[in-house]
Amino acid sequence: MPTFVMPAPRKAPSGPAITVIGLRKSYGKKTVLDGIDLTIPTGTVFALLGPNGAGKTTTVEILSTLVGADGGQAQIAGHDLATDPDGVRSAIGVTGQFAALDDLLTAEENLLLMADLLRLPRAQGRARARELLQLFDIAEAAGKRAAAFSGGMRRRLDLAMTLVGDPQVIFLDEPTTGLDPRSRRTMWDTVRGLVARGTTVFLTTQYLEEADQLADRIAVLDGGRIVAEGSPDELKSRIPGSHVRLRFADPAGYARACAAFPRAGRDEENLALRIAGDAGLDALRAVIDRLDAAGVPAADFSVHTPDLDDVFLALTGTATTSRLATEETPR
Repeated sequence: MPTFVMPAPRKAPSGPAITVIGLRKSYGKKTVLDGIDLTIPTGTVFALLGPNGAGKTTTVEILSTLVGADGGQAQIAGHDLATDPDGVRSAIGVTGQFAALDDLLTAEENLLLMADLLRLPRAQGRARARELLQLFDIAEAAGKRAAAFSGGMRRRLDLAMTLVGDPQVIFLDEPTTGLDPRSRRTMWDTVRGLVARGTTVFLTTQYLEEADQLADRIAVLDGGRIVAEGSPDELKSRIPGSHVRLRFADPAGYARACAAFPRAGRDEENLALRIAGDAGLDALRAVIDRLDAAGVPAADFSVHTPDLDDVFLALTGTATTSRLATEETPR
């Protein structure tokens, strides 16, 4: 896996990188965004999650000046979205769901084309192209047409094109869709390197592990509204579901354990109990003490805590809200 070495850190501007107040968008009678508010600090990764059709891509399209909003206000890198769209465009880069490459051009030619579109001086554009080819480990393929690239190389080249203008804010709309695990992790390393030098990344993704790995803060969009926002750990802490799972070697031991934990969730087929709690050391000690008091040895146990999948399902209305109703809390 290549090691990415980013250029020197940029001087961080004062204030948030992105501020959004009351953003609204409808298509006909369908309300896509119903007054969302966001504040995204400079030099962080912000992830916007939500089910398909929730408005994630619409949010990116509005903030990147591709689509007009019906209402609300937004500032990106100090530029007002409504009154200074050119200033916004000069400060951002956008990588969409699909690589925006010219397959008839080589990797280097794609980068030089972007430099020309950004009106960089010729020498600066060539130097920037060489730098990015090295940075994304595609220098050896600089003379190959993009049509011959693998999925991972295409996404790396696509992101390299986004960086030609050295943007302060980058919008990544599902950037690792279709990539294999190795290519996905390479992209994660690239994003971390960008943020380390002060770039702000606005990420939409369907991969909850990706948001958990990268994001400093996450917002969940559902029904056109932000239904929750916080760090990954903060969001996971809001969702009940931490539990200890105990399995027993024989029906007799299982029966005694059921008597010791009368409100625990039961798995008769596997002779297992699910005992709700915070899964901390005190809770585990309480479970073990009660087993010892009942004289019941457990064949094995495991500790489970909510992850972002649980958060996503609960907040977007598809979780089973009664799943803990019959579970015992250790005392």
